[in-house]
Amino acid sequence: MDGGWRIDGRKRWITNAPAADYILLLCRTGNSLSILLAEMHDAGVKVSDPDLKMGNHAQLTADVILNEVFVADDHVVGSVGNGLRSALAALTLGRIGIGAIGVAMAQRAFDIATAYTLQRTVYGKPIAANQHWQYRFAEHAIEIESARSLCQKAARLTDLDESPAAFAAMAKIKGSTIAVDVARDAIQCCGGCGFVRSMPGAGQNWPLESIYRDAKVGEIYEGANEIQKWIIARQIFGRSVTG
Repeated sequence: MDGGWRIDGRKRWITNAPAADYILLLCRTGNSLSILLAEMHDAGVKVSDPDLKMGNHAQLTADVILNEVFVADDHVVGSVGNGLRSALAALTLGRIGIGAIGVAMAQRAFDIATAYTLQRTVYGKPIAANQHWQYRFAEHAIEIESARSLCQKAARLTDLDESPAAFAAMAKIKGSTIAVDVARDAIQCCGGCGFVRSMPGAGQNWPLESIYRDAKVGEIYEGANEIQKWIIARQIFGRSVTG
């Protein structure tokens, strides 16, 4: 329409929707996609109650319903028709971030578990004296450092204005997977102290169950890990083969 765009539709899994003042919308504009900046307080915008999720509770998500929302021409981000390219570039950067978050969660779970297994004794010796846990955490140490290096390499390529797509995908897969794996093993070797959230009788709080719940979404959002493998394969074999 003259002077701008009218938007109708529904968007799901929108981060910070219950608290935001503005929203970036990837919309179909003719035969292409464009990014438009809309006001969340517009009369045509409605936000559902926040989703009740397994974890990641600090990040509010909700549905956004748009009914005849007007966005002026000067609220187009970039240029008309260039939205998909911008959105995909943002997703690539986001994947590096998710990989880094996974590394941080894995490292935290690793540190808690190794400290616990050193001080907790069973049958007269520390849990860490069992070769099973020695090998498992040696493997986890290797995987955490591998994930950290992938994140750093992807970030470095971004700083050099080179395409980080394949390494961003690798970083996301490795970081998110190791977060889940280490958190699971940390809970297992810490036993009840891994499973519990709070122990009022002992005056203790334990974060491992929260790390485990929060870690899982890293394998899902910003492009599921299965899709990331396809992105890596496309870099190896080319689009003409992989599609």
